[in-house]
Amino acid sequence: MKLNKKEKNYLLSTLFKGYVIQCAICSVLILGGTFLLGIMAEEILRKYVLYYYLYYRTEYLYIVAVIVWGGCIIYLTYLLLKKVVAYVYEVQAATGKMFDQNVSYIEMSPELSEIAANINQLKQEAESNARLAKENEQRKNDLIMYLAHDLKTPLSSVIGYLTLLRDESQISKELREKYLSITLGKAERLEDLINEFFEITRFNIYDITLQYTKINLTRLLEQLVYEFKPMLNTKNLQCNLCVDDDIMLRCDADKIQRVFDNLLRNAVIYSFENTDITISAQCQEDTVSIIFCNHGDTLPEEKLNRIFEQFYRLDAARSTSSGGAGLGLAIVKQIVELHNGTIVAESQEDQNKFSITLPLA
Repeated sequence: MKLNKKEKNYLLSTLFKGYVIQCAICSVLILGGTFLLGIMAEEILRKYVLYYYLYYRTEYLYIVAVIVWGGCIIYLTYLLLKKVVAYVYEVQAATGKMFDQNVSYIEMSPELSEIAANINQLKQEAESNARLAKENEQRKNDLIMYLAHDLKTPLSSVIGYLTLLRDESQISKELREKYLSITLGKAERLEDLINEFFEITRFNIYDITLQYTKINLTRLLEQLVYEFKPMLNTKNLQCNLCVDDDIMLRCDADKIQRVFDNLLRNAVIYSFENTDITISAQCQEDTVSIIFCNHGDTLPEEKLNRIFEQFYRLDAARSTSSGGAGLGLAIVKQIVELHNGTIVAESQEDQNKFSITLPLA
């Protein structure tokens, strides 16, 4: 937070102006008093003392006046420095209260009102950041605990079915294939959970950097829909692609593909069965707008406001079959913003929509 030039010089000019005024008043009083005193002294001496000029000179009075004036200036300078030091101590004490939880508002002298306002704002921001960091850490710890607990279920199933296959020598071919199919599914779920642990670690350790290339956005979205066909078929979903021909976009292809992959995966997970998912992309001057729209439960405003937070999960029940680490949309937003784009979530009348705007170049 920076103060403008006028605010930064306000205290200095106030102190200096007061000091100059005090010195001027002191000088005028001493000079005027000396002048009047000199006239009065000469009149009295001329009237009552003979030959006073042999031992009295007006310069003596002015020398004394200069000494008194110097003493006054030194005293006024001392008062100025004392006030400055008092302000320094006051600012030091105020900064010491910034992280004091028992102090809600820091008050300072009227002359330091601008500094007090900025310190209080910094205090509020620091408290807000600390609270958010604590909440994020708590959510992360909860998710690690959940994921660690969820590892036991597929692992126990894998061990159990493999043990059956080992011990049952007369097992039928159909039952053997059934057990192998279940074991494979549980092993794949186990792999997903382990990958989520790595995802949490990567998100906190590495900064996302971009490597720009020019890609055909239309072809990328077509490939995405094709790769998701098996996942779409599990819920009998239809994905409709409404995209302008050959949209050329300069971006980090891998990161943008990750954005679209996360959004389409979420759309599939949270869509009603036997419904449509629509992906549209249209150019608008120097930008392109990409919209993912699916039919699912309407999200309340409180969830929409937090949907892009780290470790925030829409599925409060923590479904082990589809629940993620709550990082997907947070990473999506970070990647989009690194591309100088925006992403907005909307939800109404059982329709959820994610709108992305990216610069073409």
